[in-house]
Amino acid sequence: MTNATAGFAMCGSFCTFSKVIPQISVLLEKGFNVVPIMSQTAFSIDTRFGKANDFVNEIESLCNKKIINTIYEAEPIGPKCLLDVLIIAPCTGNTLGKLANGITDTSVTMAAKAHLRNNRPVVIGVSTNDALGACAKNIGNLLNCKNIYFIPMRQDDCNKKPNSIVADFEKTLDTTKQALIGNQIQPLLL
Repeated sequence: MTNATAGFAMCGSFCTFSKVIPQISVLLEKGFNVVPIMSQTAFSIDTRFGKANDFVNEIESLCNKKIINTIYEAEPIGPKCLLDVLIIAPCTGNTLGKLANGITDTSVTMAAKAHLRNNRPVVIGVSTNDALGACAKNIGNLLNCKNIYFIPMRQDDCNKKPNSIVADFEKTLDTTKQALIGNQIQPLLL
């Protein structure tokens, strides 16, 4: 995997940032060149899980690159063939819906659209409280799309949040390796 370039796009599932950001380090340690991308929400909103600027500084320091956080900055990903793989983790239900319906109105959805035009893999790490509710149809739709791969996922609290699904982010590297050779890692549901 040395020298492969991975876009790492983060959406606003802030509660998972502490599990997702270490996966950037794993990719870097395995020789990936990581291009950081964040939705405007993830890039700019302070929450009880941390301050946006702290996350931005940490990610930019890890990658030694500025974060792509606008549609304008994400658009060249396609025409310039900047990525070998795009990882969207965490991927919110909102972004899943946009991806499934061809809506390109954020830096993350533009990165995906631009990257997919090159017939290259997109890896999705789901994190949404509505995955087994209204969002389920979008996951099902994306499971049938060419070049879309999912990080294995599970219910995170079946008693208090029965519709909630979160990816096992520790499987990001393995899922990415498989996606680069055209395989969906299995089992998909844990």
